[in-house]
Amino acid sequence: MAIALRLAARGHEPVVATSHIHRAKVEREGIRFAPLGPHLEPTETALLRRAMDPRRGSEFLIRDLLYPYAKSAVREAMQAFARADLAVTHTVAFGAQLAAEKTGIRWLSGNLAPAGFFSAYDPPVLPPFVWMGRLYALGPFVGGAMRAMGRSVTRRWLAPIRAARAELGLPPDGDPLFETQFSPRGTLALFSPLLGQPQPDWPPKVTVTGFAFYDRQQPEIPPPVGLEEFLDSGDPPIVFALGSAAVFVAGDFYRQSIEAARLLGRRALLLIGDEKVNPIPRPLPPGVGVFTYAPYSQVFPRAAANVHQGGIGTTAVAMRSGRPMLVVPFSHDQPDNARRVTRLGMAQVIPRNAYRARRAAARLEFLLSDPACLARAGEVGLTVEEEDGAEAAARVIDAELAA
Repeated sequence: MAIALRLAARGHEPVVATSHIHRAKVEREGIRFAPLGPHLEPTETALLRRAMDPRRGSEFLIRDLLYPYAKSAVREAMQAFARADLAVTHTVAFGAQLAAEKTGIRWLSGNLAPAGFFSAYDPPVLPPFVWMGRLYALGPFVGGAMRAMGRSVTRRWLAPIRAARAELGLPPDGDPLFETQFSPRGTLALFSPLLGQPQPDWPPKVTVTGFAFYDRQQPEIPPPVGLEEFLDSGDPPIVFALGSAAVFVAGDFYRQSIEAARLLGRRALLLIGDEKVNPIPRPLPPGVGVFTYAPYSQVFPRAAANVHQGGIGTTAVAMRSGRPMLVVPFSHDQPDNARRVTRLGMAQVIPRNAYRARRAAARLEFLLSDPACLARAGEVGLTVEEEDGAEAAARVIDAELAA
């Protein structure tokens, strides 16, 4: 959305192709919308629970949901490309990548998080192999072994992709996770260079743009009544939030968080999504505020510390806020994002299955009392604040269109 709005301001006519649940948001901004599935409902909690499983979530998402939908997504992508001059695809938009390869449209790939590059020199921490992160200090040999292990495992999932390539008359080879997700024309790495720098084994023509921020109050969601009053009524609270997916499978996260704040004697602000999914015991303890939703850009900068799941969008806003963070990763790229902000000196990590009030309180006490951590968080915030990923991406797109 951020890039589309910047392109529109430059006189282009961008189209955002994605799940139908985002149509109203896209069209409200005056941007054309095109459907590109799979079209999943965020309230399908049983499906979300499988997709966010710490060990098998990524396998389920890719093997069972995205790869089998690739043929249908190709048809939708080709319709979206019908009058387009250029396509920009997401890491897991496998159908759109195949459509770009088939049609020959000018094409740039996009990657939202460093984990998607699978570098042996700066290897990602992947949910099934979190333990390997302790070995990465031994050098690229270990990272290369991790990459080879990942390729070996995911190669078994490729039957739907091979079938789609055959139907399109494309060469049979091509692993969309390790090879064909990257356009030969170039890739937009849409994250801060603080999180990841180009490595010798990255694909050619990668531009690290910085984060492209889009975080607006949605009209269909009423403004949180009493939020500003709560924020103004005392010391900065610890903010607890779980992004747009993990919030549907939070388990006891919020109950443990309330107790952690009590142990610390700190105020707490909880963003819980749907209260039917995450019921909170009433009455609330003193100093605890519970709200279903608020833009993170509104509350994270006013926090003492931010506790979140480590999704790349949430991590970006948390970095820009200049506050220390405690990351509780669930799945996908979240363990890797957590490791990277910890490496910056502004964060601590607790695995989801180990998140308990006393442990969270101890980690938060350290974050809130360590001068070096507080200073580093402020430095990172100032650096990210100066980034303009949307503008940097728009410049690359303009250059590609002019080539």
